[in-house]
Amino acid sequence: MPTIDLRSDTVTLPTPEMREAMARAEVGDDVYGEDPTVNRLEEMAASMLGKEAALLVPSGTMGNLAAFLTHCPRGTKAIIGSESHTYVYEAGGASALGGIVLAPVRNLPGGELDVEELQREIETPLDDHFAMPSLVAMENTHNRCGGAAVALSHMAEVREMARRRGLAVHLDGARIFNAALALETSARELAATADTVSFCLSKGLACPIGSLVCGSREFIRRTHRTRKVLGGGMRQAGIIAAAGIVALTSMLDRLAEDHRNARALAEGLALVAGIHVMPVARRTNMVVFEVEGGAEQARRFVAELKQRGVLLSARGATSFRAVTHYGITRADVDRAASAAGEAAAQAFAD
Repeated sequence: MPTIDLRSDTVTLPTPEMREAMARAEVGDDVYGEDPTVNRLEEMAASMLGKEAALLVPSGTMGNLAAFLTHCPRGTKAIIGSESHTYVYEAGGASALGGIVLAPVRNLPGGELDVEELQREIETPLDDHFAMPSLVAMENTHNRCGGAAVALSHMAEVREMARRRGLAVHLDGARIFNAALALETSARELAATADTVSFCLSKGLACPIGSLVCGSREFIRRTHRTRKVLGGGMRQAGIIAAAGIVALTSMLDRLAEDHRNARALAEGLALVAGIHVMPVARRTNMVVFEVEGGAEQARRFVAELKQRGVLLSARGATSFRAVTHYGITRADVDRAASAAGEAAAQAFAD
């Protein structure tokens, strides 16, 4: 039977409509600003998020990095979540390439920043001994917190705390449309809590490549240069942008299916003896769970599951993540949950 790949929503394949649009895309040199399809996608993204302008970049990591480098002079401090994607999974790029001090603030289980710790970081005395703060960064949905959608009220509170100190706010909105759906609001409302926002086309929206950074016209002008420094200037990138336009016009409503499938998967896995599913108040398209019994038991479980055609991503020795996405059906979810039961019984029996 076909493999059910739940490792990430980055494994999605472009839709037939995307492939057709890519083949027929009108293109030009984007470094010169002459690719009409890229320009159209950037205008569309900026409008949807309520910002003046947007910039296409190859990846979400580059989008966040370019935003951080544009916001933060060397030696200044960016305050970020201790479990944030930027802090954990982006190879320390902001520090390595930009000389930016990353100051982690504890993330609560639902993805929120601990506001008391945040306040202490923001109120660091203006003293020559300390790095000066430049930026506060949020993440929504929150990857390492089970894909939780972070409440709009919390984001607004963080924005106000940063504003009182004169700090900019960046939102890593890689899956912002999933967050908006779970919170029953709009991506524009979420983006309004930040000066700049990045989001990915290549995750739940099923594009083969691409992310966008959105902000003021002046900020995007400066980020255009930052992108060039990072090697992200692309030429006939309309081939990429064409898929993004299809995604923003036809792939947002179907995210609800991914959320339903994730809830069904969480319910199915919770019935398996030896598996403990992380509770998430506002679940989106992720299920994180622990396998009891230690690392060897977990390794056997994953191996047994793979033999049954189901793939997961590891978050630790005994912790795993499953992500629903375009191409995963409810039947796949039911099969995956059933396979997990069989794999657990076999692994624990050994």
